[in-house]
Amino acid sequence: MMNRLFYNKNRMHREARTVEIMIHRYCRDHHATTTLCDTCRQLLDYARKRLSRCPFQERKPTCGKCPIHCYAPAKREQIRAVMRYAGPRLLRSHPFLAILHLLDGLRPSGKKGPPRAA
Repeated sequence: MMNRLFYNKNRMHREARTVEIMIHRYCRDHHATTTLCDTCRQLLDYARKRLSRCPFQERKPTCGKCPIHCYAPAKREQIRAVMRYAGPRLLRSHPFLAILHLLDGLRPSGKKGPPRAA
């Protein structure tokens, strides 16, 4: 059984890494580049910025289950397209990250809201 401490440690870093890998895969396969194109670079920068400002931080559910929609509608559609394409392929190229991402999807949705500052 997976160590719970390892699973929770650096959750936001792992989330950012997963999104980065997915965007790289999508860009490589759809835009035929070895480095990120400008559109995908902007999407990655936007995703990192949104993750860094997430009010849930380490308690963050997956974006699909999150009660707060922090992406602008156009960016949300872009990231959905990336995740629809790259998500299933993640299991083959990065199985450990894919399994952890699936487990993250089982987390509670965080409907109680982010923790309040004391």
